Amino acid sequence: MLPDPLATQPPINIAVTGATGLIGAALIERLRAHGHTVRRLVHSPKDAREDDVVWDAERTELPAGALDGVQAVVNLAGAPIARRWTAERKDAIRDSRVAGTGRLARAIAAMEQKPRVLVNGSAVGYYGDRGDEVLSESSAPGRDFLASVCVEWERATTPAADAGVRVVLVRTGVVLSKSGGALAKMLPPFRLGMGGPIGSGEQWMSWIALEDHLHAMEHCLFVDSVRGAVNLVAPNPVRNAHFATTLGRVLSRPALIPVPEVALTLMYGEMARETILASQRALPDALAASGFDFKHPTVEGAIRAALTPAG
Repeated sequence: MLPDPLATQPPINIAVTGATGLIGAALIERLRAHGHTVRRLVHSPKDAREDDVVWDAERTELPAGALDGVQAVVNLAGAPIARRWTAERKDAIRDSRVAGTGRLARAIAAMEQKPRVLVNGSAVGYYGDRGDEVLSESSAPGRDFLASVCVEWERATTPAADAGVRVVLVRTGVVLSKSGGALAKMLPPFRLGMGGPIGSGEQWMSWIALEDHLHAMEHCLFVDSVRGAVNLVAPNPVRNAHFATTLGRVLSRPALIPVPEVALTLMYGEMARETILASQRALPDALAASGFDFKHPTVEGAIRAALTPAG
């Protein structure tokens, strides 16, 4: 097993897009705590602090000098997915990721002093709804909307890779945190004893503890052997019904009230079918091959860690 990369790496300058999201904000806090200098690239002027760069990735080119002096880039920018998909929303989901990443990759390729690594966002939605199939980074992509977005999103990094920059494509699963994402949405009904499986409950969930996700992002930044697609998921995916039962046990609440598939489809349409009702049984083969070690490999341990007060 490799040592923690941050234990042996000197501080560097890192640019992060999507800096105000759950993962981006937590990653920035962690990187700064380890002595790194972080330059935030934010979407809106109202989110900007001193020394931030304001960039509307969906519509504009990267501001001149935005990446000067940067040794690494983490690109997490993208319009929110967890809402009903109108035609306008789908355009925003695609353009904010594909067009924005293309602009970023071309800007990196044009730099005289290039960053040595680009860690670019993606998702296990790349694989589509695959039932019980075990999915590695070499598995074929799915054919639905979200899968097509992920394929284009990853492909948009090509200019940076062609220019000699190490590119890592992080296919993230369900990130477990009480501060945001799926788990945070589940907590209120489960705490009231009104939680349960979603749809049939048979769909596989590829999940990861937020702490492990952040550590894996650092791993991708600093371990030079890591490149290409990387599933950022724990080694033990679970069926949704198992996840619901486990969450209920951790909260000492019953978890017997299912959320009907028809209700979710009526409320959220295509978004529900391609996200919360879709089945992805992904494994972190690339992380394992590069010596990464999970702190929270089981879903119960990850949930308990997520709900433990900090400090």
